[in-house]
Amino acid sequence: MAVTKVDIVEIICNKTTFTRQKSAEIVDQLFEILKETLEKGEKVKISGFGNFVIREKPPRRGRNFQTGTAIIISARRVLTFKPSPVLRKGLNRGI
Repeated sequence: MAVTKVDIVEIICNKTTFTRQKSAEIVDQLFEILKETLEKGEKVKISGFGNFVIREKPPRRGRNFQTGTAIIISARRVLTFKPSPVLRKGLNRGI
């Protein structure tokens, strides 16, 4: 099961004294800040959680598998996430 934005709002609402509406505003603002920062090409570091980084991928040669013709895949930016050692340790605790 995935945690959705609505689930996050509900959790904040239950763990704090904020109303559901105020919790939703907080979550929306947080996501907007993250989005704007990443769009500028800046790194987002959240202590104890991890880093969100934009990587530049150069154009490369590819192939259309249906026709076999060569194509050029355009350059693009991709979002990567690297978990912090604290998060990684917590994820692997039960293994």
